[in-house]
Amino acid sequence: MKIFEVLQALDRRYIYLVVALAIIVPLMIPYNSDVVTTPPTENLYQLIDSYAGRSDKAILVSFNHDAATMPELFPMEVAIIRHCFERKIKLFTVSFLAAGAPIIDYAINSVKEEYPDIQSGVHYCNFGYKIMPMITALGMGDNIATTIDTDAEGRKLATLPIMKDIVNYNEMNLIIETSGSTAGGVWITYARAKFGANVAVGVTAVMAADMYPYLQSGQLIGMLTGLKGAAEYEKLVDVFAAYRDDYFPTGRPFSKEILRDESVKKLINITTQTQAAFTPEEYNSITDK
Repeated sequence: MKIFEVLQALDRRYIYLVVALAIIVPLMIPYNSDVVTTPPTENLYQLIDSYAGRSDKAILVSFNHDAATMPELFPMEVAIIRHCFERKIKLFTVSFLAAGAPIIDYAINSVKEEYPDIQSGVHYCNFGYKIMPMITALGMGDNIATTIDTDAEGRKLATLPIMKDIVNYNEMNLIIETSGSTAGGVWITYARAKFGANVAVGVTAVMAADMYPYLQSGQLIGMLTGLKGAAEYEKLVDVFAAYRDDYFPTGRPFSKEILRDESVKKLINITTQTQAAFTPEEYNSITDK
């Protein structure tokens, strides 16, 4: 028992010093880990990307969290928005939580700086904070413009260019809810069960275990899990949607063979809101060998 008595008598400042070194030293040592994408992330990416350039397809991202869970959820939201802006995919956003409304503006404005041609009401539309999730989810299944009526900027939804060819869940056929707790319940119960809409979620890592049964049963078509899920999605956007060359001026189609390419693994270093660390010329010079 003597060793335990010594540890109990140890000055707590030494314990704090050990903890500080355990955090600081790994940060000072360069280490590039490979981000291996998983099927739930790949499935979500491919479905969103299939809407590229189509006026009759759109996605809805529901921000159902506050600032407390932003470290895990905000990077995945930014990655999804960036994907939509890169590939000209119609994007709608909404929050059923008052604290989530300003996060929508922050996320969109963070990405929009890179895309000067992207316009509100044309390429994306923010519904803002809405009450009564159940009634809203059911009403959108019949007609989105009459259910929402006005967007966060007070504009009549039916008059916006983005609403051309968009009526209900037949066109807005993917809802992604990001949440720090149980996610997707309203959308699975009302949008998917009644209208057949596709639903995906982005959750904090601690909540992933609760969501896997919905994923395995097919009620969810995809899931992003914490910072790992965000990093995976960022990698897919960098390797495919943001890639440019003469053959693929608007990004290239998804391929698992490209993800397995050792040159891609070495060149892509994923961090929050990163961009691909190579130019098309540099990539071609490696892959052509």
